[in-house]
Amino acid sequence: MGDIETSKNEVLRYLGCKNQNMDEKINNLIEECILEIKKIAEEKYIYNYFRITSREFDVSLEDGLIEFQGKGIARHLKNSEGCYLMAVTLGNQVDTKIRYYEKTDMTRALILDACATAYVEEVCDRVCSIMGKEDKLKGRSLTYRFSPGYGDLSLDIQKSFLRVLDGQKKIGLTASSDNILLPRKSVTAVVGILKDSCSAGVKGCSSCNKNNDCRYKKEGGK
Repeated sequence: MGDIETSKNEVLRYLGCKNQNMDEKINNLIEECILEIKKIAEEKYIYNYFRITSREFDVSLEDGLIEFQGKGIARHLKNSEGCYLMAVTLGNQVDTKIRYYEKTDMTRALILDACATAYVEEVCDRVCSIMGKEDKLKGRSLTYRFSPGYGDLSLDIQKSFLRVLDGQKKIGLTASSDNILLPRKSVTAVVGILKDSCSAGVKGCSSCNKNNDCRYKKEGGK
């Protein structure tokens, strides 16, 4: 994947630190953890294109491969004629290192966890950029990412999502009995392919139903 540049501001956001002056020790620790994540992460990704049928309360993939239930995902894809399913993971070493620090240095563990979250989101952005250059788009736009757990799209879809992508075989990504992705620093998401005349809509915090009480909300809610 290459030259991911993890932003210290994003790390601070995931730590819940807004408009706070960090002392030199914490600043140095954040920089160390950013470098450590870059060293140990084994980022892998997979995506695939599907035609969709969108209705008021659900969206189904071609041939009935999977059905996404919920007003949120239906609204997200209402102007799309197809979509990409995508999955990204940073690999097991990141989880292992975070668990190690949880036993030896809790501050470092928390910061490394935040760095990993920022990093996996940046990898997702890079994958979306790659998808945006696919021939299938023919000049059309992509929506922003919509993941299981957003709005009323249940996490129960994770196993079916990974089955459709063959995620375990291709990138080593599975879901637990509680529908938690394993490795933990992983993301699954749906990205719509918009019809020619449609806008991608609002991306970011202001479009999320948890906007009012989210501790990770970006400055200004953008």
